[in-house]
Amino acid sequence: RKLLSEMISAREELVASYRIAVEAISLASAIEGGLSVKSAAIANSSSPEVEVSRRNIMGVVVPKVVGQHLTTTIENRGTGLIGGSSYIDEAADAYSALIENIVKAAEMEATLKRLLEEIEATKRRVNALEFKVIPEMEEAQSFIQLRLEEMEREETFRLKRFKNK
Repeated sequence: RKLLSEMISAREELVASYRIAVEAISLASAIEGGLSVKSAAIANSSSPEVEVSRRNIMGVVVPKVVGQHLTTTIENRGTGLIGGSSYIDEAADAYSALIENIVKAAEMEATLKRLLEEIEATKRRVNALEFKVIPEMEEAQSFIQLRLEEMEREETFRLKRFKNK
């Protein structure tokens, strides 16, 4: 439940940051012009890197996503301190936050999906035990019990017959 609530809040943060980023880029395009925004995007030399590793949650291997270079400082954007517009900087910051939220939400959703798959597999195993294996074992137990009782009666009858002779 905790993971689900965290995933829901991460998804809500993702949607909110997407709206903010779209508004910021629209504002920057309207004020500075689309060409200036595209120039600033091309001038940005850094690119985000995502590393996927594995971690174990209650015996289930789930992905762990770690992002590197997700945010860029004004100095690393390639526009310089004076050449860039505050609107373009706000849009870049909004998209950096959006990328961070995407990485966070992707990890949580992949983890939840993997855990749900494992829960479904466990439910199938439990159902197989409950409706197939256990009834078969109970049937075998009753057969063995009846056979043992029959053998005991035969042995008793044989002993009585042997005693009478």
